[in-house]
Amino acid sequence: MQRRSLMKAAATAATLAVFGATTAAAENPVLKIGFVGVTSGPAAAWGISNQRSMEARAAWINETGGYTIGDTTYDIEIVSFDDQKDPKRAIAGMEKMAQEGIHYVVGPNVDDGAAAVRPVAEANDIMYFPYAFPKELYSAPASNAVLGMIANYQSGPAIYKHLMENEGVKTVAFIAANESDPLSQRESGVAAAKELGLEVVSDNVTYQVDTTDFTPVLTPILRARPDLLVLSGVSPANAPQLIRSARELGFQGMISTETAQDAGVLAEGAGDLANGFISVGGASTPELASPMMNEFVERYTAMFGEYNDESNTKVYALEYILETLKATPGAIEDVAAFQASMDDFSAPNPYMNGDEQLTYVGMTSFGQKRQIAVPLVVNVYQNGAFETMFIARVD
Repeated sequence: MQRRSLMKAAATAATLAVFGATTAAAENPVLKIGFVGVTSGPAAAWGISNQRSMEARAAWINETGGYTIGDTTYDIEIVSFDDQKDPKRAIAGMEKMAQEGIHYVVGPNVDDGAAAVRPVAEANDIMYFPYAFPKELYSAPASNAVLGMIANYQSGPAIYKHLMENEGVKTVAFIAANESDPLSQRESGVAAAKELGLEVVSDNVTYQVDTTDFTPVLTPILRARPDLLVLSGVSPANAPQLIRSARELGFQGMISTETAQDAGVLAEGAGDLANGFISVGGASTPELASPMMNEFVERYTAMFGEYNDESNTKVYALEYILETLKATPGAIEDVAAFQASMDDFSAPNPYMNGDEQLTYVGMTSFGQKRQIAVPLVVNVYQNGAFETMFIARVD
């Protein structure tokens, strides 16, 4: 996204930067929205999708005249920080946002990072929208984090139940990287599977994230002959390696994960061996997608030369922030006003057909509304692309 040179006006509270009147290319004050997340390494696809979604949408807004909040129309600037999936860097990124006076930040993308930045966010009046699942981030007394997607403990039970009822799945095995995020997701998955009546035949095998040969890791699991193999919290880089190894070892059962994946990475790393792989998709399907969603995909693709299905979900965070600020203009500088407005907030959903609304949910999972409402779209990979398996919702 092309950056404009700007002059900070001393009267603004650092969140807003106003271009000088002599700057021909910019007539609107600037509203900065932050992004702190992983855009390098094995999990890079998650954060790249975030950053690109925000930049594509911001460029679109600015091109069409800006975004009006109260009596002022702003250009939107995305300030990004790659935390490299390192909690310490995530803290540094959130501190950078605080130093720039930014009150609204998207990310981080993983549990450790989202938990690590909480003290910084709360101390500096920052609302942040992580793609991480620990319930304590979104449950009282916490109040500054808003879950930006469907959590694994919401999607996992829906996937398992669907496969039990439609595919006759009776036994399940879990494998996870030896890191806190995937281990936590495995724990939730095992609990959900048992509650549904599935027989868990393996739930203690782990691997290192830099593993290149998964044969010795998978062999003991596959001896149990599970109907379903769950790759808990698997990164987009590790998923095709695990799938390929399982299929080459002769595994004929189903493979799934509760994390979002990249069809291009699956095609490159596993090819047709990935056919039938089940994952959580973006919050849209051709049937759900509005003309605005279709235009967003076109603009994103033109801007970056490719599209990631996960951006169907990632496009929402910026929209929620801006629409909530539009409904409560004083929240630009007052995070408490933003929080107070969340229970009753509602706005038309521009990315879905019909009368769908942008609202905050999460009462069932967190006891308060600290999650954005996006559809749970579950995909199955087939011949280089994702196909919709089913659609559900959470409250």
